[in-house]
Amino acid sequence: MDPALQPLSDQLDFATQRLLGTARIIDEGDLAAPSLLPGWTRGYVLAHLARGADALRNVLVGVRTGTPRLTYASPDAWASDVEHSAAQPRAVLVEDVADAATAFRTVSRQLPDEAWQAEVDWMPGLDPFPASEVLIRRLVEVELHHADLGAGYTPADWPDSFLVLPLPEPLRAQREERRTWSRTAPPLRPPRAPRGRPDRVPW
Repeated sequence: MDPALQPLSDQLDFATQRLLGTARIIDEGDLAAPSLLPGWTRGYVLAHLARGADALRNVLVGVRTGTPRLTYASPDAWASDVEHSAAQPRAVLVEDVADAATAFRTVSRQLPDEAWQAEVDWMPGLDPFPASEVLIRRLVEVELHHADLGAGYTPADWPDSFLVLPLPEPLRAQREERRTWSRTAPPLRPPRAPRGRPDRVPW
């Protein structure tokens, strides 16, 4: 990995760990409850994060192989995969989020230094951007949607390093907009006493 991008990659690692910590305390019933995003359940937010990691990993694989790859085959394929993922049982969904994040991290850490300067076309009709911006986009996705879960983590919990990070539009506007939200989601149910071995999700 390009040493200049190492701090950003580390920041993404910490953000992902925080996200997974929250995901693990959301029970099955709370996953089906509304998030802070209209029409999105908490389970849908987590599914979006899992498939978002896959999509950006596809872009980096294309950079590494020299054969450009879009984030997803089509908008319909994206929507179908997210819906399918959101319907998974809680433990499977949380593991899916963790596994997708790990796969993205592996590819990003293996990308040669010079490859980060390559221009990537990620979606038809949208402007290309340098591969180095993929890390920024994934970090924004993780931090914003973590707060969108409405599960205790809010923009007030964002680290200063994220608050001052220069972002391209519309990412900057999305970050600032969330800092003004007064939306609420149903509170999480009190945790039940564990039975047997707890879920173990690798990261």
